[in-house]
Amino acid sequence: MSDKGFTLWFTGLSGSGKTTISELLATELAARGSKLEILDGDIVRENLSKGLGFSKEDRDTNVRRIAFVADLLSRNGTPVITAAISPYKAIRDEARENMGDRFIEVYIEASVDACAERDVKGLYAKAFSGEIKEFTGVSDPYEAPENPEVTIKTEEEEPAESAAKLIAYLEVRELIPAAVAS
Repeated sequence: MSDKGFTLWFTGLSGSGKTTISELLATELAARGSKLEILDGDIVRENLSKGLGFSKEDRDTNVRRIAFVADLLSRNGTPVITAAISPYKAIRDEARENMGDRFIEVYIEASVDACAERDVKGLYAKAFSGEIKEFTGVSDPYEAPENPEVTIKTEEEEPAESAAKLIAYLEVRELIPAAVAS
């Protein structure tokens, strides 16, 4: 496996499929001998951004911390997947500017309705009822990427198809070696 660091910057609503697709990619890349780090939004919030709320300022701080770690890892040859909502375009653009061609924006696209149907935590129901304030896509904005390198439409694709699409993209960019036929 080459030591080409890159960051797959997953962005999308809660429940769009970021974590599911990340896990499938991690399995495939591990099978190819790749080291990989996943910076999952929920885990980062618990460990790196504990105490931050959901105001725009706190969300920006959280995403900047994720971007800092992703940049550090990817510039040192470690592939990274960030799986955080990262709702604001300006902060994603800031991450892109810092990482340059190592930054690959991946829009995990799904409607609020589809995400609400998938929601096992009941967060959307609480947001719709007003119990949760500042919930992205319901009471707080989500700024969809305008020109992501890859768009994954999880209402149209199975997770395995989405992961395969991303693997093919990484192979074409020569960031990972092509699979060896068995």
